[in-house]
Amino acid sequence: MGTVVMYSSVSVDGFIADANDDPGPLFEWLVSGDVPLDDSGAVKVSRTSYDYTRAYWDQVGATVAGRHVFDLTDGWDGKPPGGIDHVVVVTHRPPPEGWDPAAPFHFVDGVEAAVARARELAGDRLVEVAAGDVGGQALAAGLVDEVRMDVVPVVFGSGKRYFGSVDAQHLLEDPEVIRGDRVLHLRYRVRR
Repeated sequence: MGTVVMYSSVSVDGFIADANDDPGPLFEWLVSGDVPLDDSGAVKVSRTSYDYTRAYWDQVGATVAGRHVFDLTDGWDGKPPGGIDHVVVVTHRPPPEGWDPAAPFHFVDGVEAAVARARELAGDRLVEVAAGDVGGQALAAGLVDEVRMDVVPVVFGSGKRYFGSVDAQHLLEDPEVIRGDRVLHLRYRVRR
């Protein structure tokens, strides 16, 4: 089974969006470079960020996200972001009316079931869990092997927390740190 990674861009003070779900400048590092990160050419990063991020993206076989994020993005128009093969949506509701059942999205009730389904779909590849409430639930359930964050030099002051509402201590190993332009890429193994 593949490694389960909790991931997102995050402000220095630990937020993935403001109170209105606006990520603001958190994604500026994705358009501040000269190296295309994907085939669209719209996402351009520094060479250092490309080497780190592209290698990570290429390993991800499935992403777990909450229904809130799915709804905010309009289900990415039925195409998983970043070239991911599958998205597993944690939800207590059915797919939206008119949703194409052939789209590589899987609607699952509960974080544990969602991570299990994502692991099946990803095989030996990585399972990415979106940070925020779903990621925090997965961490609290002991399902996360690694925490990755792209720390952007901005302070939000309030908003949606990277770890959601986690209310217990979780120890991480020493970080791997990569400095890109306008971003620090941090990678921590979860201590067991």
